[in-house]
Amino acid sequence: MGSILGFPRVGQNRELKKALESFWGNKSTQNDLESVAKDLRAKHWAEQKGLDYVCVNDFSLYDNVLDLAYALNAKPERFKNLSGLEGYFAMARGHNNGVACEMTKWFNTNYHYVVPELSESDDYKADVSLIRAYYNEAKALGYTPKISLIGLFTFFGLSKVVGGNPVNIFKKLKVAYLELIAEIVKLDSKVVVEFSEPIFVRGICKEIFEGIDVESEILNVYNTISESGVQTIVSTFFEHSKELTEILVKSKIAGIGLDFLYGERNKESLQIIAESDKILYAGVIDGRNIWVADIESKLKLLESIGSVVPKDRIVVSASCSLLHLPFSKEGENKIEGEILSWLSFAREKIAEICAIDKAYRGQVDSQVEEFLEQNKAVNLSRKNSTKTYNKAIRERVESYNIKDRSLPFKERIKLQKEAFNFPVLPTTTIGSFPQTSEIRALRLGYKKGEINKAEYEKGIQAYIKDCVEFQDSIGLDVLVHGEPERNDMVEYFGEQLSGFVFSSNAWVQSYGSRCVKPPIIYGDVERPKAMTVEWITYAQSLTKKIMKGMLTGPVTILNWSFVRDDLSRQEVCEQLALCIADEIDDLQKAGIKVIQVDEAAFKEGYPLRAENIKDYESWALSCFKTSVAIAEPKTQIHTHMCYSEFNDIIKTIEALDADVISIETARSGNELLKVFKEVGYTNEVGPGVYDIHSPRIPSVEELVAQIKALLEVLPKEQLWINPDCGLKTRKWEEVKPSLINIVEAVKQVR
Repeated sequence: MGSILGFPRVGQNRELKKALESFWGNKSTQNDLESVAKDLRAKHWAEQKGLDYVCVNDFSLYDNVLDLAYALNAKPERFKNLSGLEGYFAMARGHNNGVACEMTKWFNTNYHYVVPELSESDDYKADVSLIRAYYNEAKALGYTPKISLIGLFTFFGLSKVVGGNPVNIFKKLKVAYLELIAEIVKLDSKVVVEFSEPIFVRGICKEIFEGIDVESEILNVYNTISESGVQTIVSTFFEHSKELTEILVKSKIAGIGLDFLYGERNKESLQIIAESDKILYAGVIDGRNIWVADIESKLKLLESIGSVVPKDRIVVSASCSLLHLPFSKEGENKIEGEILSWLSFAREKIAEICAIDKAYRGQVDSQVEEFLEQNKAVNLSRKNSTKTYNKAIRERVESYNIKDRSLPFKERIKLQKEAFNFPVLPTTTIGSFPQTSEIRALRLGYKKGEINKAEYEKGIQAYIKDCVEFQDSIGLDVLVHGEPERNDMVEYFGEQLSGFVFSSNAWVQSYGSRCVKPPIIYGDVERPKAMTVEWITYAQSLTKKIMKGMLTGPVTILNWSFVRDDLSRQEVCEQLALCIADEIDDLQKAGIKVIQVDEAAFKEGYPLRAENIKDYESWALSCFKTSVAIAEPKTQIHTHMCYSEFNDIIKTIEALDADVISIETARSGNELLKVFKEVGYTNEVGPGVYDIHSPRIPSVEELVAQIKALLEVLPKEQLWINPDCGLKTRKWEEVKPSLINIVEAVKQVR
């Protein structure tokens, strides 16, 4: 059999996304939304019927961390008078009562979680009603449920303390958390709970748990839970958790889940697990990437684990929740057959787990034998394929040596200021404008062949013209073309590069209803021709103002793709860097003077273990600098990073040496910005002045106050004013007044 930590929840055809957006748009009722959600849970449990348990409480209408915050009554003060789904979605999306909670990346993945806000004045209390409902649903359908729950330490470690003493808050939170467990115990005489504690892979973080005796608290919490009657499994993932595993084996928990793919050093913990009575949930199937497992190698890995830990105490598991994968390969018609055979999505991963488990235990029947033979053939096909290797690309990467801009920033910025003569506090946007249903239909119609190229280009040009005229009319200083031709900031570029393939339906949840369809990098990468020049130069022809060229950086393309696992990530990124360098050169030769190279995902690629950070920073930084080094001194290079804590990487941001960096600060005040002042950052900065992930329209007064607050941190000569991210997910009726208000606020401050 086997185990997983969670299953994708948006549905095979993004049913949850559509139901949420219909509900938010007042086109359907809460009952309609809950009906869709219930149907999805039943379908997803059916996919898991070959496993030891089906996962319950891994499903969420928005985010699991938010679910736990709501279950513990950890509501920000501004939302305390709201209840039900209104209060729940207010925390995620904002409300007339106030801005939404911050949102940031779930460790080093592209999934975003809602950051809980904790205060000593909060009245934490347990509400098990949602977990009870899910549990009883699964039982009624004849399944054996396992409750998936974010662990207390991870929840606290990922939260934001907004008032009071963190140690006192932890104590109050612990009481409510254990009350929640006490209610869970009542659900079943043999209730099983798998606690996700990925915070443990960071080691004992003194900065997170300052003043807390972590070892004592872990033993206290998990002994209390285990003694209450819960069959307790504590799982870590995304790296090794050697230090915390040594603590967990001393506790009374029943099982420990470890990731043996991204945390190879977890093997060092096998002996102490063997000497305990713990069941080992061995994460040997990749829950984060889509390549078919090499079952022969997985069996060898299990045999090596089983040489230390008794086989009857090993459960075959995924490395982490399958949340990070598409639903299934079923119905995929865009990917060539041979390449498709190399892929394995969530449904296929479960089949692999079941087959590996049977093979490992010597329970091979004809069906399993056929599965194993087919798996062996697929892996051989991939290994020997000519589709994955291009000698010319590899040789170019080896010989390319342009690594730095030709002049330092102090000299470049003088030339740029003379050339552009921007006013104080120049205004711009991050790049994209609303993706209307008409634009999406236009792109889809062209892809399906329902309209010809001329009709498609006419429609795109009309949208760009409207975007440019609007920006010109309200007085923005640096314009963008709106990106109507782009379905996604990574997919658009990947579609024009060799070595990529794209699925028709391999959607993955990013946050809430937001889904992405990551490109798949299967082979060596190069740029056959210019990717953006035509549309950017057309947009520039419509205005006398500066038009930004908009590119996605090599590190973000890498981190937001499913990347081949037969070549190092560094080598793939180096290939991508040369593609972006070629595009920058073509843009500047076409007269584009400002070019933005977005690195929204630079931070999320960071290793979770401190000892591995230096290596990643070195090659990621090198790849970005390689991509922009071709830019002439007068070509102003912008970059954008979102949802990042910059304190620990500010020196790396300095080393990126972008002329202007725009960042997200709207949900976090000026805390992110202060670090730029503290280190004496000299390049220019565009802090986001309003949160584009919320439908709220910021008032002029609110924006004036925000800009004045920015000016208390950095001088006016260094500041740009912009939203905190692209505007593609917003509606025009939200975007237009918001941007008009930004321009008016800047005028008042000027």
